[in-house]
Order: sequence, then structure tokens, then C-alpha cells
Amino acid sequence: MTDRQKFLYFIALHRTGLWVTALSLLLLVFPLVENNPYTLGLTNLIAIHAIVVLGLNLFIGYAGQISLGHAAFFGLGAYGSAIACVTFGLDSWLAMLLVAGLVALVALLVGIPALRLTGHYLAMATLGLNFVFHTILLQWDQMTGGPSGFYGIPSLSLGSFAFDDELRLHYLLWGLALLSLLLCLNLVRSGVGRGLSALAGDEIAAAALGVDTRRAKVKVFVLSAVLASVAGSLFAHTYGFISPDSFGIFVSTDLVIMVVIGGMGSIWGSLFGAALITLLPEWMDLFETYKDFVHGGILVLVLMFLPQGLITGLLDLLRVQLARLRQKNVTA
Repeated sequence: MTDRQKFLYFIALHRTGLWVTALSLLLLVFPLVENNPYTLGLTNLIAIHAIVVLGLNLFIGYAGQISLGHAAFFGLGAYGSAIACVTFGLDSWLAMLLVAGLVALVALLVGIPALRLTGHYLAMATLGLNFVFHTILLQWDQMTGGPSGFYGIPSLSLGSFAFDDELRLHYLLWGLALLSLLLCLNLVRSGVGRGLSALAGDEIAAAALGVDTRRAKVKVFVLSAVLASVAGSLFAHTYGFISPDSFGIFVSTDLVIMVVIGGMGSIWGSLFGAALITLLPEWMDLFETYKDFVHGGILVLVLMFLPQGLITGLLDLLRVQLARLRQKNVTA
């Protein structure tokens, strides 16, 4: 084997690790190149959305299920941490962990009966969960602040070091987003991940091959809910204020759009989808009123012409074109 072949083999073998390392280095130096607090605030929001979308993509893209209610778990994490810190005086990190455990229990209790459903029945069940949660946030104003929202949420801190500016939050949020990325990448390459992929392809065939489909669906549902909860807690401590509108039905829809645009079953695509939909309102500021229509239009176009997702579909088209060029060169 020549040195070039050895090098190419090394690249192919460690491709994922090299991509993660490259992304980590890019995020490490990004604030040195772009230190505008507004820009950093946008990228921090992308990191929070990415954590939610990574978990949701496991459920939609790998388990082949559908959830239109993940904003409820996102909101449970946010309001749970806010209430635990402000009302009960708990440490913010402890509150985040306790709330994540509580959300895992809620997801388990909801998932066991709900995941007996499939297709649009499951979508309606999760949508109903989001609607009930949003109504509770609006009506239970003594605890949640009602339509006025919840104020005075403290920043995360380690001792006397507080994550109270955009630069410090950049490293914290993207550090946790990268940990979530590594978790999902390792999961989908494990035996559990291969079982989930089989489940998405054909549930009956997966069961015939020994995959406990019901348990697998519940497990990935709980994991995706926990990631959404952690992201919600980070959202609350980052902005210091939350309101019911931040966790409504349209937010759940946006999260699904992020998954679809990035590519169902594409972990890396989740980052792209989260970034695109988060930044889109900033690029089309004049059309803010029609944001939901634009998001819906993008979703329809992607599903019609690139059903495997925007980034995945474009890469597939590129591979096809390169293969055709090689074929022409061979026959020429």
C-alpha cells in the first residue's frame, strides 16, 4: 500500500472524528473573527436549537416516527429550570439535571401508550400534548407567569464565573451541542442505532430480525425528550425570560422543518437545518409576518423535490453528477 493509499484509508477510517475536530476548531476561533454580540447571540440560539433537533432527528429520522409536540419537552425544561431556581432557590445546574430526569419520566409515561399509535395518529397525539402544555402555561399564571412570561431567571455559573455574556455562552452552548453531536453519532453507529435504522425501514422486518421495536421507540423518544429538556433549560438561563409563545405548536413545527430540511436520518444535517431555520427570519426581516408561510413553503418544496432533505439531497445529486462524469471519462 502506497503512502497516498494509507493516507486516504486513514481519512476514510477517521472521517467522523476529523469532521468533529474541524468543527470544534472552527467554533473555537469563530469569536476571534466575529465578536459582534448580536451575531454571537444568533449562533448561540443555533446551538440550543441544534441540541433539540439532534434528539428529534433520532426519533423521526432513525426510528421512523413523527412528533409534532417536542416544543412541550423544550418548554418543560425551560419552565422547570426557571421555577426550580427562582421559586425554590435551587442551583441552576442541579435544577437542569433534576428537570431532565423529570422530563424523562414524563416522556416515558406519555410514550408507552402514545407509541402504540403510528403515522398521523401519533402526530396528532403529540400535537395534543403540546396544546395541553401550552394551555397550562397560559392558565397557571401563579406558577408560570401566564401570558406575561417568567422573569428573573439567573445565568448559569461555575462558582464565581458566570456565563452572562455572549462570548462565554458561545463556548458553553456549543460545547454542549458538540457533546450532543458526539452522543448521537456514536449512538447511530452502535447496535442500537442499527436497530433504529431497521425500525425506520420496515418495523415488521425489524421485529422479525429480533429488534424489540416497542422498547426501542420508547427509549429513543425518552432520549430525544431529555435533549429537548436540556436545551430548554439552557434557553431559559441564556435569555433570563421565557414565555408560552416560545414553546407553542408553531415552534414544534419549526423543529420538524429543521429535521426535514437537514435530512431525516442525517445527524450532520441536523446542524444545517437548525442553522438555516434559525437564521432565515434574520435574512427575511421584511417578511417576518409571513414567516410561517415561508417555512411551510420550504418544507413542501423540499419534500417534493428533495425528500431525503436539502443537504442530503444536494450531496446525493453531486455524487450522481460525479459518477456520470467518471463514466464519460471511462468510455471516452
